[in-house]
Amino acid sequence: MSMGAFKHRKATILKQLSVPQAQYNDLSPKGSIDEPIRALIDDINAIEGLVTTSSCSGRISVFLEGKRKKDTPEDLPRQNEDKDLPGIAGPGGKGGGTWLFVSHSPVDVPERNEGDRFNWGDHFTRLFGLRPHEVVPRYSLSSGISLVHLKFEPMIMHIMTKSMDDAQRVLSAALQAGFRESGTVGLSPRADGTITPMVAIRSTGLLFDSIVGQQMSQGVICAIVSEEYLHTLVQLGNERFRVNKSRIDRFRAELLKLYNMSAPPSADTEGWEDGAARKRRKRAEGLERQSQLKGTTDVHSESQEDREVYADGLFT
Repeated sequence: MSMGAFKHRKATILKQLSVPQAQYNDLSPKGSIDEPIRALIDDINAIEGLVTTSSCSGRISVFLEGKRKKDTPEDLPRQNEDKDLPGIAGPGGKGGGTWLFVSHSPVDVPERNEGDRFNWGDHFTRLFGLRPHEVVPRYSLSSGISLVHLKFEPMIMHIMTKSMDDAQRVLSAALQAGFRESGTVGLSPRADGTITPMVAIRSTGLLFDSIVGQQMSQGVICAIVSEEYLHTLVQLGNERFRVNKSRIDRFRAELLKLYNMSAPPSADTEGWEDGAARKRRKRAEGLERQSQLKGTTDVHSESQEDREVYADGLFT
Protein backbone atom coordinates (compact mmCIF):
# COMPACT_ATOMS: atom_id res chain seq x y z
CA MET A 1 0.00 0.00 0.00
CA SER A 2 1.33 3.46 -0.86
CA MET A 3 2.09 5.74 2.06
CA GLY A 4 -0.54 8.24 0.90
CA ALA A 5 -3.28 5.62 0.72
CA PHE A 6 -2.32 4.23 4.13
CA LYS A 7 -2.37 7.71 5.69
CA HIS A 8 -5.86 8.29 4.30
CA ARG A 9 -7.20 5.00 5.69
CA LYS A 10 -5.48 5.60 9.02
CA ALA A 11 -7.02 9.07 9.32
CA THR A 12 -10.46 7.63 8.58
CA ILE A 13 -10.08 4.90 11.20
CA LEU A 14 -8.79 7.29 13.87
CA LYS A 15 -11.75 9.57 13.26
CA GLN A 16 -14.10 6.64 13.86
CA LEU A 17 -12.25 5.77 17.08
CA SER A 18 -12.54 9.28 18.49
CA VAL A 19 -15.95 8.65 20.07
CA PRO A 20 -16.08 10.41 23.46
CA GLN A 21 -15.88 7.92 26.30
CA ALA A 22 -19.00 9.43 27.91
CA GLN A 23 -21.05 8.39 24.88
CA TYR A 24 -20.10 4.74 25.30
CA ASN A 25 -22.93 3.15 27.25
CA ASP A 26 -23.36 -0.17 25.47
CA LEU A 27 -22.49 -3.24 27.51
CA SER A 28 -20.71 -4.91 24.62
CA PRO A 29 -17.49 -3.47 23.14
CA LYS A 30 -18.60 -1.27 20.29
CA GLY A 31 -16.72 1.52 18.59
CA SER A 32 -14.61 2.78 21.48
CA ILE A 33 -11.38 1.95 23.26
CA ASP A 34 -11.34 0.03 26.55
CA GLU A 35 -9.68 2.06 29.28
CA PRO A 36 -7.10 -0.63 30.28
CA ILE A 37 -5.46 -0.46 26.83
CA ARG A 38 -5.96 3.21 26.01
CA ALA A 39 -2.25 4.00 26.50
CA LEU A 40 -1.27 1.02 24.34
CA ILE A 41 -3.65 2.11 21.57
CA ASP A 42 -2.26 5.66 21.69
CA ASP A 43 1.30 4.33 21.40
CA ILE A 44 0.43 2.08 18.45
CA ASN A 45 -1.43 4.78 16.55
CA ALA A 46 1.46 7.20 17.12
CA ILE A 47 3.65 4.90 14.99
CA GLU A 48 3.56 6.03 11.36
CA GLY A 49 3.02 2.62 9.79
CA LEU A 50 0.43 1.21 12.23
CA VAL A 51 -3.21 1.77 13.10
CA THR A 52 -5.57 -0.25 15.30
CA THR A 53 -8.84 -1.27 13.69
CA SER A 54 -10.52 -3.12 16.58
CA SER A 55 -9.66 -4.20 20.09
CA CYS A 56 -10.88 -5.58 23.39
CA SER A 57 -8.66 -5.32 26.47
CA GLY A 58 -9.98 -8.58 27.92
CA ARG A 59 -13.16 -9.15 29.88
CA ILE A 60 -15.25 -11.23 32.22
CA SER A 61 -18.77 -11.45 30.86
CA VAL A 62 -22.05 -13.19 31.58
CA PHE A 63 -24.09 -13.70 28.45
CA LEU A 64 -27.55 -15.13 27.82
CA GLU A 65 -27.83 -16.91 24.49
CA GLY A 66 -30.41 -15.91 21.95
CA LYS A 67 -33.59 -17.93 21.97
CA ARG A 68 -32.82 -21.49 20.95
CA LYS A 69 -35.34 -22.74 18.44
CA LYS A 70 -36.86 -26.15 18.82
CA ASP A 71 -35.68 -28.91 16.54
CA THR A 72 -37.60 -29.98 13.50
CA PRO A 73 -36.91 -33.06 11.38
CA GLU A 74 -35.46 -30.76 8.69
CA ASP A 75 -32.94 -29.33 11.17
CA LEU A 76 -31.43 -32.60 12.34
CA PRO A 77 -29.21 -33.43 9.33
CA ARG A 78 -27.97 -29.84 9.23
CA GLN A 79 -27.03 -29.96 12.91
CA ASN A 80 -24.79 -32.94 12.26
CA GLU A 81 -23.00 -31.02 9.53
CA ASP A 82 -22.64 -27.63 11.23
CA LYS A 83 -19.97 -26.94 13.79
CA ASP A 84 -22.29 -24.77 15.89
CA LEU A 85 -25.78 -25.58 17.06
CA PRO A 86 -28.49 -23.53 15.31
CA GLY A 87 -30.09 -20.68 17.17
CA ILE A 88 -27.24 -20.17 19.64
CA ALA A 89 -25.98 -16.61 19.93
CA GLY A 90 -22.29 -16.16 19.31
CA PRO A 91 -19.81 -14.35 21.55
CA GLY A 92 -20.72 -10.99 20.06
CA GLY A 93 -24.45 -11.54 20.34
CA LYS A 94 -24.98 -13.02 16.89
CA GLY A 95 -28.44 -14.50 16.68
CA GLY A 96 -29.70 -12.38 19.56
CA GLY A 97 -28.94 -12.71 23.22
CA THR A 98 -28.33 -10.39 26.15
CA TRP A 99 -25.25 -9.24 28.03
CA LEU A 100 -26.06 -9.69 31.72
CA PHE A 101 -22.67 -8.52 33.00
CA VAL A 102 -19.44 -7.21 31.47
CA SER A 103 -16.24 -6.05 33.18
CA HIS A 104 -12.93 -5.14 31.55
CA SER A 105 -11.15 -5.20 34.92
CA PRO A 106 -11.01 -7.65 37.84
CA VAL A 107 -14.32 -8.12 39.63
CA ASP A 108 -14.50 -7.06 43.27
CA VAL A 109 -14.76 -10.03 45.62
CA PRO A 110 -16.45 -9.22 48.95
CA GLU A 111 -14.57 -10.13 52.10
CA ARG A 112 -16.00 -13.01 54.08
CA ASN A 113 -15.67 -13.71 57.78
CA GLU A 114 -14.41 -17.06 59.03
CA GLY A 115 -17.87 -17.73 60.42
CA ASP A 116 -19.35 -17.39 56.93
CA ARG A 117 -17.31 -20.27 55.59
CA PHE A 118 -20.37 -22.32 54.78
CA ASN A 119 -22.71 -19.40 54.06
CA TRP A 120 -21.85 -18.07 50.61
CA GLY A 121 -24.97 -15.93 50.21
CA ASP A 122 -25.95 -14.88 46.68
CA HIS A 123 -23.69 -11.89 45.88
CA PHE A 124 -22.45 -13.06 42.48
CA THR A 125 -25.73 -14.75 41.62
CA ARG A 126 -27.46 -11.37 41.91
CA LEU A 127 -24.59 -9.41 40.36
CA PHE A 128 -24.78 -11.55 37.23
CA GLY A 129 -28.53 -11.08 36.87
CA LEU A 130 -29.40 -14.62 37.95
CA ARG A 131 -31.99 -15.92 40.35
CA PRO A 132 -31.08 -18.66 42.84
CA HIS A 133 -32.77 -21.92 41.98
CA GLU A 134 -32.92 -24.75 44.46
CA VAL A 135 -33.98 -27.47 42.04
CA VAL A 136 -33.03 -27.24 38.37
CA PRO A 137 -35.36 -29.23 36.11
CA ARG A 138 -33.87 -31.73 33.71
CA TYR A 139 -33.71 -30.65 30.09
CA SER A 140 -31.97 -31.35 26.82
CA LEU A 141 -30.32 -28.96 24.37
CA SER A 142 -33.25 -29.47 22.02
CA SER A 143 -35.85 -28.26 24.53
CA GLY A 144 -35.64 -24.59 23.49
CA ILE A 145 -33.97 -23.37 26.69
CA SER A 146 -31.33 -20.63 26.41
CA LEU A 147 -28.15 -21.05 28.45
CA VAL A 148 -26.12 -18.48 30.38
CA HIS A 149 -22.32 -18.41 29.89
CA LEU A 150 -19.73 -16.94 32.24
CA LYS A 151 -16.59 -16.30 30.20
CA PHE A 152 -13.13 -14.86 30.44
CA GLU A 153 -11.64 -13.63 27.18
CA PRO A 154 -8.09 -12.20 26.97
CA MET A 155 -7.07 -9.19 24.93
CA ILE A 156 -7.62 -9.30 21.19
CA MET A 157 -6.51 -6.59 18.80
CA HIS A 158 -6.28 -6.05 15.06
CA ILE A 159 -3.58 -3.76 13.70
CA MET A 160 -3.41 -2.66 10.07
CA THR A 161 0.12 -2.06 8.80
CA LYS A 162 1.49 -0.26 5.77
CA SER A 163 4.19 -2.82 4.94
CA MET A 164 5.33 -6.39 5.48
CA ASP A 165 8.18 -5.07 7.62
CA ASP A 166 5.73 -3.35 9.96
CA ALA A 167 3.57 -6.47 10.11
CA GLN A 168 6.58 -8.61 11.00
CA ARG A 169 7.58 -6.28 13.84
CA VAL A 170 4.09 -6.32 15.33
CA LEU A 171 3.81 -10.10 15.04
CA SER A 172 7.25 -10.62 16.58
CA ALA A 173 6.35 -8.41 19.56
CA ALA A 174 3.06 -10.27 20.05
CA LEU A 175 4.66 -13.71 20.01
CA GLN A 176 7.44 -12.61 22.37
CA ALA A 177 4.82 -11.25 24.79
CA GLY A 178 2.93 -14.54 24.95
CA PHE A 179 0.10 -14.00 22.44
CA ARG A 180 0.88 -17.33 20.80
CA GLU A 181 -2.10 -17.53 18.45
CA SER A 182 -1.33 -14.21 16.76
CA GLY A 183 -1.07 -14.14 12.99
CA THR A 184 -1.07 -12.01 9.86
CA VAL A 185 -3.71 -11.91 7.12
CA GLY A 186 -4.24 -9.78 4.03
CA LEU A 187 -0.92 -10.74 2.47
CA SER A 188 -2.27 -11.12 -1.07
CA PRO A 189 -2.01 -8.08 -3.35
CA ARG A 190 -5.17 -6.12 -4.07
CA ALA A 191 -6.35 -5.36 -7.59
CA ASP A 192 -4.13 -2.28 -7.65
CA GLY A 193 -1.12 -4.30 -6.51
CA THR A 194 -1.00 -2.91 -2.97
CA ILE A 195 -0.85 -5.10 0.15
CA THR A 196 -2.55 -4.32 3.45
CA PRO A 197 -1.16 -6.69 6.09
CA MET A 198 -3.44 -7.05 9.11
CA VAL A 199 -2.00 -8.51 12.31
CA ALA A 200 -4.36 -10.19 14.78
CA ILE A 201 -3.01 -10.15 18.35
CA ARG A 202 -4.64 -12.97 20.31
CA SER A 203 -4.18 -15.84 22.72
CA THR A 204 -6.69 -18.57 23.52
CA GLY A 205 -4.74 -20.09 26.40
CA LEU A 206 -6.39 -17.88 29.03
CA LEU A 207 -9.93 -18.21 27.72
CA PHE A 208 -12.62 -20.16 29.55
CA ASP A 209 -16.38 -20.53 29.05
CA SER A 210 -18.63 -22.06 31.71
CA ILE A 211 -22.38 -22.68 31.69
CA VAL A 212 -23.78 -21.12 34.88
CA GLY A 213 -27.49 -20.62 34.24
CA GLN A 214 -30.52 -21.04 32.02
CA GLN A 215 -33.59 -19.08 31.05
CA MET A 216 -36.75 -20.87 32.08
CA SER A 217 -39.81 -21.07 29.83
CA GLN A 218 -41.45 -18.20 31.75
CA GLY A 219 -38.46 -15.94 31.09
CA VAL A 220 -36.84 -16.19 34.52
CA ILE A 221 -33.04 -16.52 34.35
CA CYS A 222 -31.89 -18.99 37.00
CA ALA A 223 -28.48 -20.08 38.22
CA ILE A 224 -27.70 -23.77 37.80
CA VAL A 225 -24.47 -23.64 39.83
CA SER A 226 -23.78 -22.68 43.43
CA GLU A 227 -22.65 -19.28 44.69
CA GLU A 228 -19.40 -20.94 45.76
CA TYR A 229 -18.79 -22.08 42.19
CA LEU A 230 -19.43 -18.57 40.83
CA HIS A 231 -16.98 -17.26 43.44
CA THR A 232 -14.36 -19.72 42.17
CA LEU A 233 -14.90 -18.68 38.54
CA VAL A 234 -14.55 -15.00 39.45
CA GLN A 235 -11.29 -15.67 41.29
CA LEU A 236 -10.02 -17.61 38.27
CA GLY A 237 -11.02 -14.77 35.96
CA ASN A 238 -9.32 -12.18 38.17
CA GLU A 239 -6.09 -14.19 38.13
CA ARG A 240 -6.25 -14.38 34.34
CA PHE A 241 -6.76 -10.62 34.20
CA ARG A 242 -3.39 -10.33 35.96
CA VAL A 243 -1.67 -12.59 33.43
CA ASN A 244 -3.44 -10.80 30.58
CA LYS A 245 -2.22 -7.40 31.81
CA SER A 246 1.32 -8.73 32.13
CA ARG A 247 1.23 -9.88 28.50
CA ILE A 248 -0.20 -6.55 27.36
CA ASP A 249 2.60 -4.66 29.13
CA ARG A 250 5.22 -6.94 27.59
CA PHE A 251 3.70 -6.52 24.13
CA ARG A 252 3.77 -2.75 24.50
CA ALA A 253 7.40 -2.77 25.65
CA GLU A 254 8.51 -5.18 22.89
CA LEU A 255 6.72 -3.24 20.16
CA LEU A 256 8.08 0.14 21.20
CA LYS A 257 11.56 -1.35 21.46
CA LEU A 258 11.33 -2.58 17.86
CA TYR A 259 10.45 0.96 16.79
CA ASN A 260 13.20 2.50 18.94
CA MET A 261 10.66 4.09 21.24
CA SER A 262 10.52 3.88 25.02
CA ALA A 263 7.65 2.87 27.26
CA PRO A 264 7.12 3.91 30.89
CA PRO A 265 8.48 1.29 33.33
CA SER A 266 5.91 -1.22 34.52
CA ALA A 267 5.95 -3.63 37.41
CA ASP A 268 5.06 -6.37 34.95
CA THR A 269 7.89 -5.59 32.52
CA GLU A 270 10.71 -4.71 34.89
CA GLY A 271 11.09 -8.27 36.12
CA TRP A 272 10.31 -9.99 32.82
CA GLU A 273 12.88 -11.27 30.37
CA ASP A 274 12.59 -13.04 27.06
CA GLY A 275 14.12 -16.43 26.31
CA ALA A 276 17.41 -15.06 24.97
CA ALA A 277 17.91 -12.77 27.96
CA ARG A 278 17.15 -15.61 30.35
CA LYS A 279 19.77 -17.85 28.70
CA ARG A 280 22.39 -15.11 28.95
CA ARG A 281 21.58 -14.51 32.61
CA LYS A 282 21.64 -18.22 33.47
CA ARG A 283 24.97 -18.65 31.71
CA ALA A 284 26.47 -15.67 33.54
CA GLU A 285 25.21 -17.04 36.85
CA GLY A 286 26.69 -20.44 36.03
CA LEU A 287 30.09 -18.97 35.17
CA GLU A 288 30.09 -16.94 38.36
CA ARG A 289 29.21 -20.02 40.36
CA GLN A 290 31.98 -21.96 38.62
CA SER A 291 34.49 -19.26 39.56
CA GLN A 292 33.37 -19.37 43.18
CA LEU A 293 33.67 -23.14 43.31
CA LYS A 294 37.22 -23.05 41.95
CA GLY A 295 38.25 -20.60 44.64
CA THR A 296 36.74 -22.59 47.48
CA THR A 297 38.62 -25.35 49.28
CA ASP A 298 36.42 -28.21 50.37
CA VAL A 299 37.49 -31.51 51.87
CA HIS A 300 34.58 -33.19 50.14
CA SER A 301 34.84 -34.03 46.50
CA GLU A 302 32.07 -32.93 44.24
CA SER A 303 29.61 -35.76 43.64
CA GLN A 304 28.40 -36.79 40.21
CA GLU A 305 24.93 -35.59 41.17
CA ASP A 306 26.27 -32.12 42.05
CA ARG A 307 28.04 -31.89 38.71
CA GLU A 308 24.86 -32.78 36.85
CA VAL A 309 22.83 -30.17 38.73
CA TYR A 310 25.48 -27.55 38.11
CA ALA A 311 25.71 -28.37 34.41
CA ASP A 312 21.94 -28.09 34.13
CA GLY A 313 22.02 -24.66 35.71
CA LEU A 314 24.82 -23.53 33.44
CA PHE A 315 23.25 -24.36 30.12
CA THR A 316 19.52 -24.00 30.81
